[in-house]
Amino acid sequence: MDMARHTPRVLALALSAFALVGCGNEQPQALGTLEWDRIALPAPASEKIVRIDVREGQQVKAGTRLLQLELTRTQSQLDALQAQARQAGDVLAELEAGPRSEEIARARAALAAAQAEAADARAYYTRLQPLGRQRLVAASDVDRARAAAGNAEAQVRAAQAALLELERGTRIEQIAQGRSALAAAQAQAAVEAVTLEKLDLIAPRAGVIDSLPYRLGDQAPVGAPLAVMLVGDKPYARVYVPEPIRANVQVGSDARVFLDGRDQALPGRVRMIRNEPSFTPYYALTGKDAARLSYLAEVEITGGDSAKLPAGVPVRVEFAARGK
Repeated sequence: MDMARHTPRVLALALSAFALVGCGNEQPQALGTLEWDRIALPAPASEKIVRIDVREGQQVKAGTRLLQLELTRTQSQLDALQAQARQAGDVLAELEAGPRSEEIARARAALAAAQAEAADARAYYTRLQPLGRQRLVAASDVDRARAAAGNAEAQVRAAQAALLELERGTRIEQIAQGRSALAAAQAQAAVEAVTLEKLDLIAPRAGVIDSLPYRLGDQAPVGAPLAVMLVGDKPYARVYVPEPIRANVQVGSDARVFLDGRDQALPGRVRMIRNEPSFTPYYALTGKDAARLSYLAEVEITGGDSAKLPAGVPVRVEFAARGK
């Protein structure tokens, strides 16, 4: 729980506990309130609340629908991501299938055409060479014929390489990249699907609806608590142990819990106590000033009819004195 919300209560309970310790009570005791474990259900997305199915104070079972946020935008985003995942799957399938037979046939035809052009260019250059030596044609014409023949040979080599690439098929690195792209797209779609599912707020445990901070039509920011539940089989006493009796209170110590309006005490056991004090004066912690310290503790109720007790009821807890 947020300590800032309980600061006034902390100071009041701590000062009251100091007064009780100073009155000479036989049993060491501390003051506090009865509490239940609380869980907050945060908003998974900033969407408008379109339906509320429960009310504050209502007892609900695990799996009960509590409220629903607007689905339109998240559903559209999920549809887009799923389409991207299908596209990535199609690309991978194409890579794994390799080139089509028609592409290989086209590459072979391109190679044959390049070889024919190369043969024609070589023959022309061969015929032009003796004419050039006899100076019957210009030297520039011979040079152009030689360059054309060389270019045609390069075209043949390029067509041969293209055909060889198709015949050898897709590289394993390309297939690995395609699989990674598909996995990433599927993961993004899965995350969005979880977000869409969370827009229908479901009770994760059985308990009581303690508060619904937002109303129908509100649009809470991401992470804001849409519902707060009180859960658990039994409540516990949240008390502030004064420094003079801190040494006698340990985890596992037996205690008796007294509630305002009930004469009979409930048995309890200390389940947690802080090592750091909750209330510290601004002056030096020496001598009598040290008695102003208090330590937050939780005392679980181990018996009695406590399942229906409300949270926030003031309690007084007595601890067994050392040696008893």
